[in-house]
Amino acid sequence: MDSKLFLTNTDTTIGFISKDAKALDKAKDRASNKVYIKALSSLKLVKKRVPKKYRKVVRRAKKTTFVLSKDYSFRVIRESSHLLLIKRLKEAYTTSANRSGEEFNLEYAKSKADVIIYPLNRLDNPSKIYKLTKSKIERLR
Repeated sequence: MDSKLFLTNTDTTIGFISKDAKALDKAKDRASNKVYIKALSSLKLVKKRVPKKYRKVVRRAKKTTFVLSKDYSFRVIRESSHLLLIKRLKEAYTTSANRSGEEFNLEYAKSKADVIIYPLNRLDNPSKIYKLTKSKIERLR
């Protein structure tokens, strides 16, 4: 399961999920130097320290991605059907199911996935993204 590429509904849209970032790079035709969002099943799995003054914000956030440094961003999954997969994987990389820089195409996404988890319902609300530093919180999207 470590190198499998899953196509499934995420908490925000239809996306690819994998424990292997290289599998995502290949599926999206994306440069390997870019960093993916970590989807976590629990806040206990966050690898970097969240600034103390923003811990309450992070704990209460829904459908929100937090960037802690240029090489680490995460989103804690709370939506039940998506959470089942993430709990089995513990943590995984997640991204939208489209070729890098292009619009979503279901046939393309299906052709790249190793495992497809149905039903696939398209949602159009992307996650909010916040960058956290010791002194400020900045909304990126």
